[in-house]
Amino acid sequence: MAAQRPDNLHSRLVAWLKIVLPLAALAVLSTLFLVARTINPDDAIPYAEVDVEGLVREPRITAPTWAGITSDGAALSVEAAEARPGQTAGEEGRAASLRARLETPDGAVASLVAATGSLDGEARLLRLGGGVELETSTGYHLTTEAMTAGLDETDVRSVGALEATGPVGRIDAGSMRLSEDPEAPGSYVLTFGNRVKLVYDPTK
Repeated sequence: MAAQRPDNLHSRLVAWLKIVLPLAALAVLSTLFLVARTINPDDAIPYAEVDVEGLVREPRITAPTWAGITSDGAALSVEAAEARPGQTAGEEGRAASLRARLETPDGAVASLVAATGSLDGEARLLRLGGGVELETSTGYHLTTEAMTAGLDETDVRSVGALEATGPVGRIDAGSMRLSEDPEAPGSYVLTFGNRVKLVYDPTK
């Protein structure tokens, strides 16, 4: 019998390796799956803690926003950290950590920050309470306990006494109003009333 040529042996060896090696790889992969860590069905999937019963009892909205245009063309936007609708007919919804921004057509801006607030649809008012700060682009900064802002016209008023600083100095007054100038439509004025006290600061 003639001896097999070395090149024939090499060819057969390569052919067998092409079959054996893929089978060996499949066997290794199967072993990996078999020895993989067993999944424990008791391991809980992490979820955020949500008080479902509390949400049903006291529904709330997170980060609500509201925006509108007044009849005189000013843009009013309102946002809050959280809002809760009224629980009974006629009861106003309440909002917490409220911010409002009023931009008038003449380019002036008034920013309001309040601890609490509500939208009164019937009176067309935004009510702010819990301590309110008002800052204007004209350089005034006011603090008071409560304010209201009209939803359909530019009319921001303090509810009670206030303290303010501005370009002329310090102002103490019983009332404040930001509104359109009746004698110059398109222009807006900030007026103080009810026992106004001005401490003039010549450096301002």
